[in-house]
Amino acid sequence: MALPPLETRPCGGRYGDIVEAIGNTPLVELKRLSPKPGVRIWAKLESANPTGSIKDRVAKSLIEDAEAKGAISPGQTILEPTSGNTGIALAMICRRKGYKLKVVMPDNVTPERTQLLQMYGAEIVYSPGNQGSNGAVAMAVEMANADASYYMPYQYGNPANPLAHYNGTAREILTELDGNVDAFVAGLGTGGTLMGNARRFKEELGDRVKIVAAEPMQGEPVQGLRSLDDGFIPEIIDLTLLDRKIFVTNRDAIIWTRKLLDEEGLFAGVSSGAIARVAVRIANEMDEGNVVFIICDDGWKYLSSGIYTLPVDEVENLDSTVWW
Repeated sequence: MALPPLETRPCGGRYGDIVEAIGNTPLVELKRLSPKPGVRIWAKLESANPTGSIKDRVAKSLIEDAEAKGAISPGQTILEPTSGNTGIALAMICRRKGYKLKVVMPDNVTPERTQLLQMYGAEIVYSPGNQGSNGAVAMAVEMANADASYYMPYQYGNPANPLAHYNGTAREILTELDGNVDAFVAGLGTGGTLMGNARRFKEELGDRVKIVAAEPMQGEPVQGLRSLDDGFIPEIIDLTLLDRKIFVTNRDAIIWTRKLLDEEGLFAGVSSGAIARVAVRIANEMDEGNVVFIICDDGWKYLSSGIYTLPVDEVENLDSTVWW
């Protein structure tokens, strides 16, 4: 059964548990960012999920998929590499469901992420910060291979990741816009958001919808996103589903993260700024239609980085250890 439009669901619905409240996030029109009267830009506010990010959808899908397959049992330890949001989402869900969680995370993440993970009861193993998220993945895989008692959902290769968006995010967007989606923009990270939404949109709308990835230029430390040229391509990524990839810089991400706050009141994480930059570029190339992009998370986990308050040049030149 199709969901009714968002405006007919006061407060986003009623749920019996915090895990059930994941999803059904607002879709908000950003009128000040639209370059033309006939082009409407919409932001899917995944920051409205319980732990403040789109990774709540993924974590819920990963755990419930494992439960359905009988792969995990109460008290078992879940092991997962993360740079923050997936680990935080898993920590909340594991605590609610009675699983232990151990995350492998670069040692240069912002303090807010460490604090949230600890508050939810997760155990943290740190990987070398200069190796980024790829280093965390390598360490976690090594740990899982050495100890069969761990269950590693492995968001980079688990189909349950894109299915969270195929069955959730994309379905909500199609319902909220009555199927009128002309372009969809998301960041290139694990690939789950892009692949799940792209597959659903292409099935429903065919080639009328353009799927666009915001990808960092090689070597650019845009938090939450990855360059495929850096050598690691997650198994769930199918590049044939993309119509375009548009490169963004760290400076783009910083400027547009601030622009979202200054012009639209959206307090978002830095990857959302990069994605917004690409969405506006796509909107500039259109005469009419709807452009939808993802606000991946809120800004609370980045406050200590100075990204919202320091001069742009100063933030751009910070070592990524300050805010990764």
